[in-house]
Amino acid sequence: MLYINPDQFILKPAFATIHCEPNWKWRKRDKPMPNYDLFYVWNGEGKVVLNDKPYNVEKGHCFLFKPGDLTTAIHNPQNPLILTYIHFDITETPRLVPPAHRIIENTIIFESLLTQYVRLFLVKTFGAEIEAKLILKQLMIHLLREELEKEEQINDMSNRLSETIREIANFIQQHPGEPHTIESLATRANLSQRYFSEKFKQIIGQTVKSYILHTRIKRAEHLLHFTGMTVTETAYALGYNDLHFFSRQFKKYTGKNPSEVR
Repeated sequence: MLYINPDQFILKPAFATIHCEPNWKWRKRDKPMPNYDLFYVWNGEGKVVLNDKPYNVEKGHCFLFKPGDLTTAIHNPQNPLILTYIHFDITETPRLVPPAHRIIENTIIFESLLTQYVRLFLVKTFGAEIEAKLILKQLMIHLLREELEKEEQINDMSNRLSETIREIANFIQQHPGEPHTIESLATRANLSQRYFSEKFKQIIGQTVKSYILHTRIKRAEHLLHFTGMTVTETAYALGYNDLHFFSRQFKKYTGKNPSEVR
């Protein structure tokens, strides 16, 4: 709806801000939703079922029901819903449509727009229909903006996590002889051990332990081949106290004994 011209909105007479009565409920309709319905909860608590999917709702919950949707709703009589609904249609099929359900974060701006829309038609207001269409377009933009900003935040968090994990992998490569543990590395990354291990494997392609061992053996190959260090010196430099254990791991990964590389 980002690219819909305000003139293409068709306003319907069904709109209001209401304090729902204690026995209020939306029963299942014989026919699905005939048009669009912007439905916003100001206060209270209840449950909306949209196309068989239930939502527990309270302040800030917003729905954009679309033509063809099946909806029912109930609320807590001790904490009744206060809501605004605005029905409308569009003259053409929109390319970009807000999600069916959204929890509004910036409620002040959104509620101000809803209030202004409803007030326009309480009395005869000059240019009411034109302004209402502009407000409706703003409401749609607001819903789309929150969706896109949320996606950007998720992507940003994902990028930061990826950078953190790669920094840890680089740290392991730079210090192959240190006694790395999942606990110490997870602490360095400021993550829980389980989450760190899961994301490390997902991003690096190896488990933490496998990566540490692979890094040590690659470094051992270099030291043995280029520096002239003995097998014992190499094993000690990379944190191995058991020469036989080092030799077994080395052969397992390279197919050769350490003495064959030196």
